[in-house]
Amino acid sequence: MCGIAGIINYKDKFRFKENLINASSMMKNRGPDDEGVWNDDVCGFAQRRLSILDLSQAGHQPMLSHNERYVCTFNGEIYNYKLIKNEISKLNLDIKWKSNSDTEVLLVGWEIFGKKILDKIDGMFVFAIWDRKDRTLFLARDRMGEKPLYYHYENDKFIFASRPSPLFQLEPKLSKDYDLQGIRYFLESGYVPAPYSIYSSVKKLPAGSYIEIRENKIEIHKYWNPENISTEFSWNKRSENDLLDELDQIISNSVNDRMISDVPLGAFLSGGIDSTLIVAMMNKFSSNKIKTFTIGFNEADYDESIHARKVAAHLNTDHHCNHLSVNDLQKLMPKFFSSYDEPFFDSAAFPTLAVSKLAKEHVSVSLTGDGGDELFGGYHYYRIVKILSYFYKAPKTTRKFLSAALKLMPTHNFQLLSNALNQTNVAESFSFMRGISKDFNSVLSNGVIENTVGLSDLFSKTSSSFAKNIDAAEIAMRLDARHTMNDDYLQKTDVASMAYSLESRAPFLSKGLIEWSYKLPIKYKLGIRSNKYLLRKLSYRYVPKKIMDRPKRGFGVPIDIWLRNDLKSWALDIINDDQNYEGLPIIKKTVKNLFEIHNNGSRNAHPLLWATLTMLQFNKNQNL
Repeated sequence: MCGIAGIINYKDKFRFKENLINASSMMKNRGPDDEGVWNDDVCGFAQRRLSILDLSQAGHQPMLSHNERYVCTFNGEIYNYKLIKNEISKLNLDIKWKSNSDTEVLLVGWEIFGKKILDKIDGMFVFAIWDRKDRTLFLARDRMGEKPLYYHYENDKFIFASRPSPLFQLEPKLSKDYDLQGIRYFLESGYVPAPYSIYSSVKKLPAGSYIEIRENKIEIHKYWNPENISTEFSWNKRSENDLLDELDQIISNSVNDRMISDVPLGAFLSGGIDSTLIVAMMNKFSSNKIKTFTIGFNEADYDESIHARKVAAHLNTDHHCNHLSVNDLQKLMPKFFSSYDEPFFDSAAFPTLAVSKLAKEHVSVSLTGDGGDELFGGYHYYRIVKILSYFYKAPKTTRKFLSAALKLMPTHNFQLLSNALNQTNVAESFSFMRGISKDFNSVLSNGVIENTVGLSDLFSKTSSSFAKNIDAAEIAMRLDARHTMNDDYLQKTDVASMAYSLESRAPFLSKGLIEWSYKLPIKYKLGIRSNKYLLRKLSYRYVPKKIMDRPKRGFGVPIDIWLRNDLKSWALDIINDDQNYEGLPIIKKTVKNLFEIHNNGSRNAHPLLWATLTMLQFNKNQNL
């Protein structure tokens, strides 16, 4: 696990070594164990290394290939690198291996297979390979976007980094003007979807994509797209035990692959289905107690630590738990705003920072349950979408009549359902439910709304390329996997864990498991009475049903309560300071009204309010 950065300049002789060193220093937390800088007359790479595999200097980066034609800087892990190494060794090419690192396997694989190596590797990664002979650069990002890559290209100069902030060290004159489209997406969804970033000058490489750069030419291609996978309806004829056995094996293999490490490892454990299964399967492959880590809350409605403790006791793990209070959250605020160098909405970042800090005291690698909800139907939204989809098949007048009837109901949740039904299609309906702005007045100026597109347009466009025979709930899951998980949840985990130099790994995001889940018929995801039907059934093989059957809770924090109490003064200070709005198309009066609506208890407006506050605080920090 590392932080990487690089510069290519085809016009001028390379003179950016100091820029690379400065960019590298900003990524020290991503790689405290080693650092390296390499350059020729066109290209330069910087690398910060968190040593996980082959802790010796043989794994030092940037790394030159055996024939010295290629140079690589790599962030992440290739879990099946030993299998690829064995495959290469069978080719009788008389390769003299210098290390036991996955980076060397990647480089040798590149020499032999070129870009087809992407079809072979299973892992989380961003890597850049410079061809010294052809003067071309190749960059690739892993299939689901576990590892981030930001870049800027202009006038034959290309810069890239693991985070946006080092880019401004690589190119000190790079504009920090905000991207209006990015701001709108952020204040409607809570994240900025790739290829956008919060800056107009910076882009994100989408997951499952690569960039090729030649002099005067840049091309971006997608190398993997599971969204066109169709549901295997023939699986409805298979026995449930047969499917359970197959799923058990696939997840077990993925967990085993992700336990490869030359340093101590453990797992985040919430006590929910996903993290419980990961820990249970880790037990299969370890002769020692698995170290598990949980964060609890003093507010009982948000506290999952009691459930995690029950699971840990049953699985006999070496369990560690810390409780988080408002004071702890406030102490994490500087860490939050310094680590998340884009505005970040998801308040679960705070417990993720806390659990990463706790885990790092004991291990250097932690497995997570990320991806289980999106692949197997964990969120309540999916069931609502499935129900609403029947009305989208009915005459439009029927849907409009029901929407009007729901609008008259006294409970606001029914009115939200009315708005969801009032959208053009299922994808737009889901975007309304998933979005954070709901039916509140936008805090953005009219000019921004008129000249940008909203989350509903994004979801509708994305879903138009999905396989045509999939269920409405499956559409929602794939939209979540493409956008919400990629640009929110995975970024949250990556940044929080890297803030404490901890590597996080997500077994649910193996290529084979994703493709298998996309084929799984919807009835095995949304059961008659419960979500995540098949995954839940699998968990009963490892943990008693009475422990596992409980209402789902997210890994969130009581931001709604805290904004009315402990964080109220901070929120008012941010809202009332005119300087915080400079350069932003945010209307102060609308924000004040939103805060009043939330503070007087007439509605819970905390998602949009919290996103707006983090945007204003980010802007304040930028202007310091």
